[in-house]
Amino acid sequence: MPDPFEAVAVDLGKSRCRVASGAGPDRITRTGVGAPGLAGRDGAAAAFAAILPLLQPAASIDVLGVGAAGAWAAPDAAAGLAARLAARTGARTAVTSDVVTAHVGAFQGEAGVLLIAGTGAVALGVDDDVRLVDGWGPDLGDFGSGSWLGREALRAVLRADSGLGEDTTLVAVVGDRIGAVSEIPAWLAEDGPVARRLATLAPLVLDAAAAADPVAAAIAAEAARLLTASAVAASAGGPLDVVVHGGLTEHGWFRATLEAALRSAGRRVVPAAGDAFDGALLLTRRSDLPHERFVHRAG
Repeated sequence: MPDPFEAVAVDLGKSRCRVASGAGPDRITRTGVGAPGLAGRDGAAAAFAAILPLLQPAASIDVLGVGAAGAWAAPDAAAGLAARLAARTGARTAVTSDVVTAHVGAFQGEAGVLLIAGTGAVALGVDDDVRLVDGWGPDLGDFGSGSWLGREALRAVLRADSGLGEDTTLVAVVGDRIGAVSEIPAWLAEDGPVARRLATLAPLVLDAAAAADPVAAAIAAEAARLLTASAVAASAGGPLDVVVHGGLTEHGWFRATLEAALRSAGRRVVPAAGDAFDGALLLTRRSDLPHERFVHRAG
């Protein structure tokens, strides 16, 4: 028998889609394949195709909150996705950026800065205004992110191998993962997103930095500086509280380094009050939050 959930939250990323029904210890989460992003070609259709199969177990849905990658840059696609989901499910639907739902969940709709440091990097600051910093992708931004760390590591390896830079243990570490230095261009050219591939090197860089390799330590220190600069820019004249999220923050040494940098910049690192699912559901209940102009509603 299908589960009679009334409130459903969706966290749609580029690699996976997660759908949650219920709350607290009774929450049930289903996971499927993500979508390229709403800003991509046929982004709304791809997002709909990723979400719909994970909604099928629900007998009825009263409210549906969706955080989707690319919604900030593609408001028309976000509005189209909201309309399509509402028409199919009959639910009152709210669609916004996955960064927005994460922020709303982290601060329960209150002021603060969410700093996300994963494959990419972005900071969202909210008080009386809303400021998004970075999230510009690996070619233009994502400063201090996992992909940035991986790219800087490969540059350091190439420089060291050519006699242009310092010797570093990264040569051996990267060699174990990729092979000879001459194989780096072919490795980068393999199928799949380059940023995601580069980000797989980030834990190796951070481990080397924690082990006091000077080149890796310099790269990690610059990553922390860049991420801190984004958080400060997102909180210019506004909130000092910062929640940090993302895969890089799961590395104990780097999280401590980043938190120290944020504190030195006058920011307070605070725990998240909730997650992106909590944020998506809160947005289905409230339309008076500062985030509202980035929310697309239907149904």
